[in-house]
This record gives sequence, structure tokens and C-alpha cells, in this order.
Amino acid sequence: EVVSEIMATTSSSSSSMTNVKPSKKRKLDFDEDRVARVYADGIFDLFHFGHARALQQCKELFPKVYLIVGVCDDVLTRERKGKTVMDETERAESIRHCKWVDQVIEHAPWVIDQKFLDDHRIDFVAHDSDPYNIGSDEDDVYAFVKSIGKFAPTQRTEGISTSDLINRVVKDYDSFVRRNLERGYTRHEMGVGFLKEKQIKVSGKMDEMKTSVDGFAKDVRMRGDEVIDSSKELLTKWVDNSQKLIDEFLQLFGKHGTL
Repeated sequence: EVVSEIMATTSSSSSSMTNVKPSKKRKLDFDEDRVARVYADGIFDLFHFGHARALQQCKELFPKVYLIVGVCDDVLTRERKGKTVMDETERAESIRHCKWVDQVIEHAPWVIDQKFLDDHRIDFVAHDSDPYNIGSDEDDVYAFVKSIGKFAPTQRTEGISTSDLINRVVKDYDSFVRRNLERGYTRHEMGVGFLKEKQIKVSGKMDEMKTSVDGFAKDVRMRGDEVIDSSKELLTKWVDNSQKLIDEFLQLFGKHGTL
């Protein structure tokens, strides 16, 4: 259930800010001699290069950009979308280490209003242009900033997403649990039941045995090939020297032989 909840959370976030790709600077009504204060928000769970590319595009909207990034906290995110893998502190700290970001606002609001824009002197809010209504009664949480001409549309790009990363872990769940058990983690730390732990360990032993058997079979085949090659070499030598051997035998044991 936890995995399903996380997948529901990350799937929708990956379809918005996650899948933004860098593009050329857009023509927006703004004095490009000034520093544009651009705001982008999101959950940014399991921060990856897809997120970074999205923020890069925001940073490159104008020649001079001060990029402010809002990160929604755990309470708001779970209420509006669902569970995350990383907590709010980890997610905000990940954003701080992105080179495109100038400022991080923690506990960011779900819907942006005029007061928020004024408080942070925001010139534009960047997001892809598709209506975004997840966790809101409104048709689009960015409807207000769009209506006042402060919305800077970005473009999505397919590829890496938080959902993809979680899918990879879920797909190879047993392998990752086995790896962590071997590294000293307990089943309690990973939330793994007693029977599941035993099942994974037995499965690991079976894989090890299969690898050993496959290696032994390969070794036997290689040794068998070596034996066959040696036999062929001896047979060839015998055929090539057979007449000489026969003559020498007759000289010793033939009718007129010396013995």
C-alpha cells in the first residue's frame, strides 16, 4: 500500500516539473536588463537530473534570472497527493545543491496567490502549460498567475522520473532486499516480514548454487574441449608418422627382423 501511495504521488509530479527540458529563452513581456525573479514549485522527491533540467530551463528563461524554488512540506504533500520517499528536509536540501537554484522556500503553498507573489517579489511562475488540478478543487492551480500574465510556460520532456526510479526498485525488490541484508540491514529496518526474509535468503542461495553449477559446467566444457583438441593433435601426429612407425616395427619383428 505504501509503494502504491508513493507511486501515485510521484507519477503526477513527474508529469509536470519533472519532465521539463531546457529550451531557448522565451519571449516574455519583461525588461531583460533587469534580473527576473522566477519561481518554480514542486515536491522534488528523489531529486534527479530530470528535475535539474527543469530548473535549468527556468534559470534560462531570461539573460538574468534569480531562481526561487518552492518545496511543499510533508503534511501538505500527503494531504494533497500522498506519501513521498524523502521527507521535506531531504527534498529541500537536494534542491539547495542544484546549481541552477538561488533560493529555496520551504513549506511552499499548493496554490499561489497575490500575497505570495508580493512577499517574494516574484516576476514569473514557471511550469508546463497543461492545467494542473491535483490536490485542488480548482481546474488549474496556476490559473491565477496565468490570468495576470505572470506565468512562464515550460516544456515537458519524456525520460527520467521519480516514478521510473521507484519502478526499478519495485521490479527488483527481492534483489535489493537481499543486497541490504548482506550489508547488515535487518528485516525490521526494511519492514520485511520473517517469512519474506527467509524466502529471499533461500532464493539468494539458489541463485548462488545456479551460478556455481553454471561455472562448473562451463569449466567441464572447456576442459572437454582441451582433451578433444589434445586427442586430435595426437591422432594427427600418429597418422603423419604411421608409415615410419610401421617400418620400424617390421624391422624389429618382421620375417627378416632383427628380433
